[in-house]
Amino acid sequence: MKDYYEILGIGRNATPEEIKKAFYKLAHKHHPDKGGDAEKFKEINEAYQILSNKEKRAQYDQFGRVFEGPGADFREGFAGGFDWSGFNWQGGDFQSPFGFSAGGIDLNDILADFFRGAAGMDSRKTRYQKTSANKKGNNIEVSLEINLEEAAFGIRKDVSFKTYLSCEHCQGKGYEPGSKLKECANCKGTGTIRQSRRTFLGEITQIIECPKCKGKGKIPEKPCKKCGGDGRYYGNKEIKVDIPAGIRDGETIRIRHEGEAGYLGGLSGDLYIRIIIKPHERFERQGDDLYISLGISFTEATLGSKKEIQLLDKKDVLFKIPAGTESGEIFRLRGKGIKHFNAPGQGDLYVKVRIKTPKKVSTKVKKLLEDLEEELK
Repeated sequence: MKDYYEILGIGRNATPEEIKKAFYKLAHKHHPDKGGDAEKFKEINEAYQILSNKEKRAQYDQFGRVFEGPGADFREGFAGGFDWSGFNWQGGDFQSPFGFSAGGIDLNDILADFFRGAAGMDSRKTRYQKTSANKKGNNIEVSLEINLEEAAFGIRKDVSFKTYLSCEHCQGKGYEPGSKLKECANCKGTGTIRQSRRTFLGEITQIIECPKCKGKGKIPEKPCKKCGGDGRYYGNKEIKVDIPAGIRDGETIRIRHEGEAGYLGGLSGDLYIRIIIKPHERFERQGDDLYISLGISFTEATLGSKKEIQLLDKKDVLFKIPAGTESGEIFRLRGKGIKHFNAPGQGDLYVKVRIKTPKKVSTKVKKLLEDLEEELK
């Protein structure tokens, strides 16, 4: 059984932000594009998909796995209304209110299997499991680094990443063009097989997906030589992404059906692009407002002055410094910030004035300053 917390290197009380931070760090380290292990990257992504989802995490914390499909909420779906609230897991063993434990038996698996299809069981406790044929591909999240100008005005970017791609050779079918499908001998064309297990609850018969034909009931005479019969293969994918003007650091763009290709022609997952904005050499962004520090001389601060400030669009704006300005004062230039995302208007530009003091002065300048000091007194 996989320990998703150990995979991400976090504690079981980790907050959603800590989970996300750990995922981004490990995904960056193990990403196949950076020479990382593709299987390790997939395992990290799987752990994040579970622990970042509140309901899935709760199921995993309690049962060590996640229940999916019809009847997943077994407490509501169990026919007969038995109250299982008295049962709990302590130290890995199942404890009952009657004082017995299951010892080394993996009751997590047994009860999970039992409850997962409890609402649909017949008198012989037969459980039906959804097949993975035409299974939808996983969602993928990648990070894209852009500069402040690109975030402010929008841009089209090329994004490249490793994932499962639909096989063009077999059109996602999993078999060679021109070849035929034949009945699976393992399941006799049904796509499912029966498995029985004895538990303390009695004998449970499961009807599960046939491992040989993956639930399709048929197998190809000649599997696809490119994808090996999966209808997809692992490779590099490149797409163009339109970054909207005004996007902020940490925001995510969702592109439908551009994620991992589905199994045997199944629907592709979605692609999530997380935006990372690089620090700017002159401007600091806060929301849609921009902040800049402007150095002026003592004379300019005392007498007043005019300065040109180059904005992100390379245009200059004239900034008037009033006489008597003190170091540290902040002035606002309305509408000179970042365009609001999906809304009219722009943020503001805030200019913080900093009076520059010379390190060395000539004898003449020193005398003038001394005379000025006397005059000001």
